[in-house]
Amino acid sequence: MYRIGSIAGLSLLTSVLLVAGSASARDQIRIVGSSTVFPFSTAVAEEFGKTTSFKTPIVESTGSGGGLKLFCAGVGVEHPDITNASRRIKQSEIDLCASNGVTEIVEVKIGYDGIVLANSKKVGKQSFTLKQIFLALAKEVPAPNGDLVPNPNKTWKDVDPSLPDRRIEVLGPPPTSGTRDAFDELALEGGCATFPVIVALEETDKDRYKEVCHSIREDGVFIEAGENDNLIVQKLQANESAFGVFGYSFLDQNGDVIQGSTIDGVDPTFDEISSGAYPVSRSLYFYVKVAHVDSIPGIKEYLAEFTSDKAIGEFGYLADKGLIPAPKEEREKSRMDAMNLVPLKALAGVASN
Repeated sequence: MYRIGSIAGLSLLTSVLLVAGSASARDQIRIVGSSTVFPFSTAVAEEFGKTTSFKTPIVESTGSGGGLKLFCAGVGVEHPDITNASRRIKQSEIDLCASNGVTEIVEVKIGYDGIVLANSKKVGKQSFTLKQIFLALAKEVPAPNGDLVPNPNKTWKDVDPSLPDRRIEVLGPPPTSGTRDAFDELALEGGCATFPVIVALEETDKDRYKEVCHSIREDGVFIEAGENDNLIVQKLQANESAFGVFGYSFLDQNGDVIQGSTIDGVDPTFDEISSGAYPVSRSLYFYVKVAHVDSIPGIKEYLAEFTSDKAIGEFGYLADKGLIPAPKEEREKSRMDAMNLVPLKALAGVASN
């Protein structure tokens, strides 16, 4: 007959074996996150599956915010190993990860992307300024007397007499998307900053300033089209009056049917984005859960493939899919951080919400 101590010891041993068993229950990398990074990550996953002995990773497009929420939910085979993001992780997300035991995260910058405002090639190419984009899409805009009022503009001509007399209709990503975050920060706030009355608000009430500069109207002019950027491209082909907001890579892959608008006099081209001249450009990332590296086969090898010059280099296969390569020094840093599993620490200057 077992004594109580022996039973407790046996129970503990059984629990350890069960945990060990579950840790090796998945032999395939699971990746979630950004719809913008999705085609790049998918291409790397397919190349990785073809050229190594490991299974092709599963890649899901959930949006940057949705992916980070899944990624930060915990450690274990039921949680993803890697999440893609078309914006940098927020401090609040690092805190969420830590609260769920995800204490070591590796940040890998893969390159750059531009956010485009595109339309069908069946109609003329459009030129906008950041100020015009703000006046078309912001929830609140300055009235002639300087007061902030609900956006009254119904047509592009209402925004500026030089623009077409056509109803404003823009298809774009939801708030969970990194593309939406970046569009709010770069395009909307860029236009917002052209109004002295709003800039002055930043000095007196930063929360109100952010609310005004980052809030898109909710009266049907801006239509949330989900995380599927290919669906937006299809809708632009069907609706010649509409514009769509998505990453440059989707413009690059569909340049036969859609065109990117000029913004502040700069076209959304590979060269203009890589030079920094295009005003609505951003960095792209993925994040790795260090706790999974030793239990999920192939993570280190996947990192090596993704950060290789063959993939993210100037003439890499991801450039053919629309990724704007980072400078050589940045690529080398990304490679070293990934290979050495350098953990990300609390981020100075990163937004907390």
